[in-house]
Amino acid sequence: MSNDDAVLLDLNVPTFQKRLFELDIGEVKKVFKTFQKLQALTWNEVFRDHGLKWEQVKNEPGTFTIRLSKSYRAVVEREGAMMLFQTLHLDHDAAYGKK
Repeated sequence: MSNDDAVLLDLNVPTFQKRLFELDIGEVKKVFKTFQKLQALTWNEVFRDHGLKWEQVKNEPGTFTIRLSKSYRAVVEREGAMMLFQTLHLDHDAAYGKK
C-alpha cells in the first residue's frame, strides 16, 4: 500500500447505496462529479485536496469523512488503495456521529 497509488472506489455498502439512490438528480450529478475526481487522484492528492476536506473521525481509527458536495459528506474507510464508502450524510455533524 502506497500513498502514490491511484484511489479505487467501493460504493457497494447497502446503507451507502440506499442514501445515494435517494438523492435528487441535481445532487447525484454533484456527487458523481466528485467520484470522477477521486478516481483521477492518488491518495497523496486526496489528503492535500482542500475541497475534499479529508478528516479522520475522532475515536474511530481508520474511519474518515470526505466532502462529496457542498451539502453531503461520506464516512469512508481506507483498505489498501480502496476507499470504502460506508454512509452518506446531509448534515456535517451527523457524519461524525454527533446527531
